[in-house]
Amino acid sequence: MILSPTAQRLQTVVRCWVLFFIVALVLSGVTAFALETELRWLIDHWPFSSNGPLYAWVLKAFLAIRDTNSRYPFMAYGYDWLAFGHIVIALFFTGVLRHPVQNKWVLGIGMVACIGVFPLAFIAGGVRGIPVSWRLIDCSFGVIGIVPLLICYYKIGQLEEAMRESDPLPLHPGIV
Repeated sequence: MILSPTAQRLQTVVRCWVLFFIVALVLSGVTAFALETELRWLIDHWPFSSNGPLYAWVLKAFLAIRDTNSRYPFMAYGYDWLAFGHIVIALFFTGVLRHPVQNKWVLGIGMVACIGVFPLAFIAGGVRGIPVSWRLIDCSFGVIGIVPLLICYYKIGQLEEAMRESDPLPLHPGIV
């Protein structure tokens, strides 16, 4: 199917936002591989007062990870799986890159996952003794993640309409 200029523009916008989301998801996951090193760097380059509760929490997390890594290095394998999980989830969004309309459902699942960050952070974070300030930082990933997905979902709706206008035959979701 030949797309109208409007549909081509919408498809490009969707692909750019999805690509941004994929890269952000992979980068946020890959950071789990070197958590001890990253926390050490953050502590060494802390831009705020080192007397505050957030610094105290980051230092406590660093010391716990350093101690765990030195005594039980196999525990870091869980972070490796966390990183791998992010990469695998990102792969699902490549379908939206290729065929935005047919794979719009992936965005819906992604948005549900972004919303799911909030109960996880506040329920599990409370049970695990994670400070509220850190749980809010965790929740920011859900907020940041849902924005490009909402934009894409809306733009794909516009793309569907533009495609209907240029091709009066109905879209068949099974045809890729």
